[in-house]
Amino acid sequence: MEQQPENVDDGSFLERKGQNRKVREGDDRETSAVAAGGGHALLKMIAAQVETLNSTFSWKESDRLVAKRAAVILAEIAKNEDFVDAIVEEGAVPVLVKHLQAPPYSDGDEAQKSFEHEVEKGSAFALGYLAIKPEHQKLIVDNGALPHLVNLLKRNKDGHSSRSVIRRAADAIISLAHENNNIKSLVRLEGGIPVLVELLEFDDPKVQRSAAGALRTLAFRNDDNKNQIIDCNALPTLILMLGSEDAAIHYEAVGVIGNLVHSSVNMKKKVLDAGALQPVIGLLSSCCSESQREAALLLGQFASADSDCKAHIVQRGAVCPLIEMLQSPEVKVKEMSAFALGRLAQDYHNQAGIAHRGGLEPLLKLLDSKNRSLQHNAAFALYGLADNEDNVSDFIRVGGVQKLQDGKFIVQATKDCVSKTLKRLEEKIHGRVLSHLLYLMRVSDKPIQEQVALALALLCSPEDQRTVFVDGNGLELLLGLLGSTDTKQRLDGAVALYKLAIKSMAPSPVDTAPPSPTQIIYLGEQYVNNATLSDVTFIVEGRTFYAHRICLLASSDAFRAMFDGGYREKDARDIEIPNIQWEVFELMMRYKYTGSVNIPTREIAQDVLRAADQYLLDGLKRLCEYVICQDITVENVGSMYDISEAFNAMSLRQTCILFILEHFENLSLKPETNQLVQRTIPEIRSYFCRVLTKSD
Repeated sequence: MEQQPENVDDGSFLERKGQNRKVREGDDRETSAVAAGGGHALLKMIAAQVETLNSTFSWKESDRLVAKRAAVILAEIAKNEDFVDAIVEEGAVPVLVKHLQAPPYSDGDEAQKSFEHEVEKGSAFALGYLAIKPEHQKLIVDNGALPHLVNLLKRNKDGHSSRSVIRRAADAIISLAHENNNIKSLVRLEGGIPVLVELLEFDDPKVQRSAAGALRTLAFRNDDNKNQIIDCNALPTLILMLGSEDAAIHYEAVGVIGNLVHSSVNMKKKVLDAGALQPVIGLLSSCCSESQREAALLLGQFASADSDCKAHIVQRGAVCPLIEMLQSPEVKVKEMSAFALGRLAQDYHNQAGIAHRGGLEPLLKLLDSKNRSLQHNAAFALYGLADNEDNVSDFIRVGGVQKLQDGKFIVQATKDCVSKTLKRLEEKIHGRVLSHLLYLMRVSDKPIQEQVALALALLCSPEDQRTVFVDGNGLELLLGLLGSTDTKQRLDGAVALYKLAIKSMAPSPVDTAPPSPTQIIYLGEQYVNNATLSDVTFIVEGRTFYAHRICLLASSDAFRAMFDGGYREKDARDIEIPNIQWEVFELMMRYKYTGSVNIPTREIAQDVLRAADQYLLDGLKRLCEYVICQDITVENVGSMYDISEAFNAMSLRQTCILFILEHFENLSLKPETNQLVQRTIPEIRSYFCRVLTKSD
């Protein structure tokens, strides 16, 4: 079975998706302003707040007030990541961790409880910002923050007055555990997961969101945490949250489920058995683009489980919203919907359904994306759709083959995927598929006929080329494009004709130098311009060239007519040869005596070609054509074509034609190209008719 192309970056987004490192401020943002000034003033301010926290760990109302203010000021400063190191270096971490817990009670304190939860909330808020830097995560945990944060989560028993501190604690856990698997495990060992699962049912939506966000982070790539979340019976609540009218809640819920199932076939089964599939499909139509994105990613993960799941996803109505999402203005939404469709398209029966519902054209359009992951996901989905022969005609009709052939693909994996897609399509161009395409090429509107001809030039087998391009109207359609006034159509026609020539396995007439002809008499190098046994001399530019009639009679019809016909040279001893250079004549005669000759330059080759044509030396003509063809360029191909016509040099002419087709894009920049192409079209037609019927 053909190996599927690797799906680039299908997991890279997963690590980012649940790890929102920004600590949420919510609706109760503190408004304490950080004093403006130079670096020294800022350091003094930080030191003052740390000292305040060190000296105010009590229930006194005045202490609680200034401690609250100090924690919030440190949090405000820490919002600027450039200042985080300075806060840590001033010793803020230990005192902030200390204030995560309530101060000890003394006589009368229990009745007051001034600013209950407020100092703890501010401290958790500040620590969350400090934990944004990975190097500070361990320091905060080593100072004992986790047990206190978990205890803050348990303040849900205190009613609404505790909701803000619970949120700050959950947000701090998110920052601490971000991309740190060891801390994720420590949160579990401290008993944080059962509390967070319980908070999913808290009556404050903001607390629910924060709890889900923390579970999302803890579940990512940590199997023990995943198992405990499931064991705590979180799934039913998470699935109910998928149907919430609060977009932020269902966004976090689908994120938790996505991280639970990531890289775990067993977990996917548990989630599906719990009834998550339909609510996730429902999120594809959400007004929240983030939830759409997460739902599409999750469906792609579900689809990788087994074929039955792929079929169920399609049966439950996922395809149409996924196709609509391909046209979203959000890049990530398009990327994840293409990812999901790519996984679904690996099922044979889904392939025709996705194409029938209009998936082909938006996927093809995404091949133009500059985003490597989006481009690859679209290419991978198209690779799947190409596996179904019912889709081949639609692929070609909408210009898919041209898109795949002409696309600018960013990474090698995408290039390989596209190559395999074209190969899949090529393998299906036979039987009923080919018959349908030939029908389209006869009866469809002209643009569709042209798309079919362009595609078949690349894809149809050599055995079918005559049927398509000679017996059918394929060749005339391509020639029509070549003669179009539209630059893009001319280029498409030229590229298709060149690929057709290559695929027909007709080698260029000058791919190799022609073999030496077999001569009746082969005198050899030693007799070239040698008076020994010479019975005729030629006068060229006043110089004498000694020759032998028997050699000339055997090698050239022109010399045979000269010596055996009724010409005056028949009995002449000295024959003057006008209008030819000595060097050219010597090369021509050397060829007659040896069957080979070294022609030094293209310019000399052109003069020798003229002489070879005049004296009917076909072998020498082909040798000259070979030399000339090695030096054809965009600048001189027009003049080379003129030479081929002047001296009936068929090999040179055909090579010029193939060169024009191959280099048409560069040639099209020259104003005289269109006239040259119009001149060559009859010869191009003749060439292909000859090549494509050669077996007959």
